[in-house]
Order: sequence, then C-alpha cells, then structure tokens
Amino acid sequence: MMILRTSNASPFGRKARLAAALLGLDKNIDVLPANGNDPDDPLRIENPLGKMPVLTLDDGTRLFDSPVILEYFDTLAGGGRIIPRETAPRFAALRLEALGDGIMDASVLLMAEQRFRAEDRREPKWVEHQTGKVTRSLIALEQAPPPVSAMPDVGQITLACTLGYLDFRFAGEWRKQYPKLVQWIDAFAAKVPAFDATKPE
Repeated sequence: MMILRTSNASPFGRKARLAAALLGLDKNIDVLPANGNDPDDPLRIENPLGKMPVLTLDDGTRLFDSPVILEYFDTLAGGGRIIPRETAPRFAALRLEALGDGIMDASVLLMAEQRFRAEDRREPKWVEHQTGKVTRSLIALEQAPPPVSAMPDVGQITLACTLGYLDFRFAGEWRKQYPKLVQWIDAFAAKVPAFDATKPE
C-alpha cells in the first residue's frame, strides 16, 4: 500500500489525490496528514524541502513533488493516460501544469503573507509581485481556456486544483473577472466527480 502524505488544504496534494482517483489507483493509497509548519512532522524527513505531497512506495522509495507523483501514477496506470504520448498534446499538458503550479505557488505565498505577517508588516511590493503572477496567468487562461477531456490530462487536473484553491483560500474572488474559467471549472466538476470528492474542508 502506497502512502500519500499531504494536508487536506494543499492544492498540490489535491492534484495527487485527484489523479489517483481518475486512474483508479486511490484504493491502493493511504492518505495521511502532514503539517509543513510543524518542525517535528515527519514530512521534513520524508522530503528535505518540507513540501507536500510526498508519496512513499511499497519499497520505501519516496517521490516528491506533485509533477513527479503524477508522472509516476501515469506510468503505473500504463502510460499515456494523463500525460499524452504524442509530442504536441504532451507539451501542451505539461505547460498548462507548469502554469497552474506557478499560480498555486504564488497563491500559497500570498496566503502565507496574510497568515504569518501582521498587516502593518506586510511588504506591498512582494504582494504585488505575487499577485501579478496570478493575474497575468488567469488573463492568459481566460483568453484561451483548455478543453475538458474525457480523461483529464495533468494540465487540466492542475488547473482545476488551482481554481479550487482560489475558491478555498480567496473566497472565489477570481470568478468576478473570468467568466470563461468559471464555465470551465463548472464543466470540469460536472465531468469529474472526484473533483468535489477531494474538495478541501
């Protein structure tokens, strides 16, 4: 039995849980909690970076972070399931995954700024820098939303978890400005029941 260590709120952990469900691997995985802020949490031993998720294989090998875990899941499921084999769709999916991961990275940093710094100690330029990444990326995605495939690829999985994280942590403020992405996430959720099943509480 593989072990996936993550927090319920982590969008990167949600990527792994969603991919596992789509590929029918979730029954072979125990999901255990992790706390990246606790210096005594085993997460820092399992991944020296202290980042989640971490996947521990049956032989004790540990894989991190989410792009590596999703590639492993795809390989385990026979390959070509969530990472296309053909060159053009493969790199389109990987590029979208990278964009979604970047939005999530910036959003997590913005959330940390709110949670760990008093308001009068926040750095406006830093907030503006991270917010700019999110805004530019959402504008680009709004101009050309990806399709929703019968079997979502790693890019679509990542984008869904990205928008889900913006809903979870930032009260869905993005929805006011990006109607095409709202339609996209609604269509994704309708086609992929595991998306709501992995929703953070």
